[in-house]
Amino acid sequence: MSTELPAVIDTRFRTALRRLAAAGRIESYAGAADVEYEIAGVLKKRDGGKAILFPEVKGHDMPVIGNFLASQANCEAAFGVDFRGIRQFVARAMGNPIDPVVMPTAPWQENVYTRDFDIGKLLPALRHAENDPGRFVTAGVVIVRDPETGIYNASYHRLQLVGPNQTALKMDYGRHLRLAFERACARGEDLPIAVCIGTDLSVLYTAATMGSQMPETADEMKVAGGLIGAPLPVCKGITQDLLIPAETEIVLEGILRRDQNVHEGPFGEFIGYMSADGPAPIFDITSIGHRNDPIYYAINGFGRETVMLRKYVLEASLLKVLQAATPFVNDVEITAGGLHRFHAVLSVHKTSPQHDGLQRNAILASFGALKDLDMIIAVDSDINIHDPVDVEYALATRMEASQDLFVIPGARGHEYVRKGRDGIRAKLGIDATVPFEQKERFTRVKFKDIKVDETRFGSKADEHVKWLGEQGKPQGAPKPQSEDGRVPAL
Repeated sequence: MSTELPAVIDTRFRTALRRLAAAGRIESYAGAADVEYEIAGVLKKRDGGKAILFPEVKGHDMPVIGNFLASQANCEAAFGVDFRGIRQFVARAMGNPIDPVVMPTAPWQENVYTRDFDIGKLLPALRHAENDPGRFVTAGVVIVRDPETGIYNASYHRLQLVGPNQTALKMDYGRHLRLAFERACARGEDLPIAVCIGTDLSVLYTAATMGSQMPETADEMKVAGGLIGAPLPVCKGITQDLLIPAETEIVLEGILRRDQNVHEGPFGEFIGYMSADGPAPIFDITSIGHRNDPIYYAINGFGRETVMLRKYVLEASLLKVLQAATPFVNDVEITAGGLHRFHAVLSVHKTSPQHDGLQRNAILASFGALKDLDMIIAVDSDINIHDPVDVEYALATRMEASQDLFVIPGARGHEYVRKGRDGIRAKLGIDATVPFEQKERFTRVKFKDIKVDETRFGSKADEHVKWLGEQGKPQGAPKPQSEDGRVPAL
């Protein structure tokens, strides 16, 4: 795996799959698999592990890939760099947007349907959980051009199949797609969109960006180019006036109807509960395009991939804010237990008494940068923030609850957290750092860094272990005797 970041990186979907395969991070599921519960159930059983390819799908010609970016190992293999490199790519993207380049044709235009198609028959969309009301497209990135600003946005939204050429589209509040839709409605217009399934990694990661680092004014086609280090190849839509990422397996084009809603949901969302059902606008599909031998990409709603997609994006965003405001922040970890969304650990390096207290400033700045964060722990730089055991050690030995906990009541969080009140929830800061003048007192025991000769472990040592296991009572120990002095059999 490369340790030096390239100026330009190949982020095409097929390239990422080849990297995963070369790294041994894809396993295949033998036999025909069913879109009704089976594929999603298998993905859940292997959640957080290797990507899984389903070459045969009952009733469909397209294979399905899932758990694609469900673990750190998969993400690193897909990009060909370690997780710090991924964060650097994301940070570069946000700071150096590059205009896309328009191509005359695209792979997804190799097969195009503009009439008499049935998306339920064409696409192996999954029914995931037992309470799902139907089949859902879950890995689609929605591309939209704002009708007023002309700025492109890319974002994830689930699509529930409701007809041969229609889906419902779930839109949360505060999202840029909803803003564009409301603007179109105010103009008396439907909103053209395209849904990309199995698209460029740069688009997948850009679509996962949120918070202060991806304002409404940021054109996400350009941001994707910044991640690549070169213009993102795009192509004009077949039936809608949109620029669409060229390296995409499957593209659905159509319009969001301003005057037609349908009942949508419930659906098992990333937080682990069934999200609420309710009205959602209809997406009328005007065309479907797919490349030859397309691969359908699916994401389990309540699965590691849903949250892993945002982990490095959110960490890069948070680091950018914190290191500008409080440069003594070394690193951040948005934790797995907090669904890579709600809990973070900050590593700070104090070099003078003037740094005391800044760890709390950094905690407050974090809450401002990413509204969904609800708990943040600050630790010193000798704590490994990527090791939850070491973080808990800091809590056990360097945090005094009466002094080091502080609560911010009535702050805005994520509306899916049921302990909150429509997204209003208290936020908790935990200061598990030590004052600068006490650093020596809290220095942990250090062992000499011995270079271990691995060849000294092996067969000879194993013989000694075997000998040790065969030993009974120590030689020379007195044998137990009965009262009449006879030695009983043991």
